[in-house]
Amino acid sequence: MIDWLAALVLGLVQGATEYLPVSSSGHLVIVQHFFGLTEPELLFDIVLHVATLFVVLWYYRSDIRDLLRESVAGLGDLTRGGSWSEIQTRYPAFRLAWLIVLGTLPTALIGIGLQETFETLFGSLRTVGVMLWITGLILLVTRFVARGDRGIGEMKPMDALLIGLVQGLAITPGISRSGATIGVALLLGIQKETAARYSFLLSVPSIVGALLLKIGDTGNSISLTATALGFLAALVSGYFCLVFLVRIVKQDRLAWFAPYCFAVGILALALDSIQAR
Repeated sequence: MIDWLAALVLGLVQGATEYLPVSSSGHLVIVQHFFGLTEPELLFDIVLHVATLFVVLWYYRSDIRDLLRESVAGLGDLTRGGSWSEIQTRYPAFRLAWLIVLGTLPTALIGIGLQETFETLFGSLRTVGVMLWITGLILLVTRFVARGDRGIGEMKPMDALLIGLVQGLAITPGISRSGATIGVALLLGIQKETAARYSFLLSVPSIVGALLLKIGDTGNSISLTATALGFLAALVSGYFCLVFLVRIVKQDRLAWFAPYCFAVGILALALDSIQAR
């Protein structure tokens, strides 16, 4: 049973770590361990993810509006016999939408095909510890690569598929979705702002898809007050942390989070060792 204090803490943690490159799932496993929660309350988990979904929809509202408008225009031109390459040049947001669709494909295949496998890892502190170290290494490597200058217009379909593959693998608790996708985008030579923008817009269909998969299995053993408190906590912390991370990416400081991931990874492994005794 989740009381108001646990709901507040879990909401703050979900909002903060959903966008900071430190793995929200990994942190939630650790926090749930301290509160004695063996597995997450599914309805509450959905509520927290809806809150963080609202954050990215609001922050990128102008981009999403352009995606919808230019996708309709681009598809209309296609039906009238327009050239695919010319349409992508004429409508940059249509090209971005197409790249998001491509990136979503491997994420969806991994999420649907390996859902049960990944679910068994939630609650494993050892997995969280090891994967946080992998996240830290990805972030650290970005410190030593040359900065790319490729924008949306220069992104290739293979770039989108690779980033989408990494996003799918980030279902593993301890792998940061934002850290892994932005990090790989930077390693591929994609511009900093484009890497962050594409990563967060790519998260929208994956979050919606995950919610649809979970929605049919929900129960309700948590109070309305606790649910609302968790939602608001995730909403507020998520917004400020998204703004903060975009600024950090622009300043080439993504690697700053690597030592934190290493430290929390050690903590998770230590808790796992204590629990095993």
